[in-house]
Amino acid sequence: MALVAKSATIAALIAKGQVAVTITPDTKDWTWVLEDACPECGFDARTVPAGEVASRVRATVPVWLEALSRDGATVRPRPDVWSTTEYACHVRDVHRLYTQRLALMLAQDDPHFANWDQDVTAVEERYDLQDPVVVAGELAAASEAMAAAYDAIRDDQWQRTGVRGDGAHFTVDSFARYFLHDVEHHLWDVTGRPAGTWI
Repeated sequence: MALVAKSATIAALIAKGQVAVTITPDTKDWTWVLEDACPECGFDARTVPAGEVASRVRATVPVWLEALSRDGATVRPRPDVWSTTEYACHVRDVHRLYTQRLALMLAQDDPHFANWDQDVTAVEERYDLQDPVVVAGELAAASEAMAAAYDAIRDDQWQRTGVRGDGAHFTVDSFARYFLHDVEHHLWDVTGRPAGTWI
């Protein structure tokens, strides 16, 4: 979604009273993290074998659960920055979405994924009002479903392909590592710990 259209959509939801304050929409193309280390969280996709993605996903769960159990998990550090619970809602939904997209890549030849706007979803689903206890359970379940899906991939399936709505092309291998950056980057957002240091 173009920035102008996205901003208009979110502004309309705010005007309806669905949310008081929103974060700045993320319009960056993050596919570059497949070629270079992330200067923020330190994740380097070039050093992560796709076959390790499942175990690294599972390793994030206890860290998320501990973060969600803290006092203030629903409080934003700044009005324009998500709270721990909002980040966790996003990661939960990323797990769910990527599990669906992975299934498409394994079942179909070069499927095209429907667009998903994370910022509009956060407003429509009221991430800011969700219960961290509930989110913790949902995140743990979604993480395990995603990890199990990666565990089940055969050697001859890693090069199957899929195409995102903006035209970005992925193999199952690059898709796994791109996905893992999203999960670990947001855990860095919440904890300040570099990607992978909880393994």
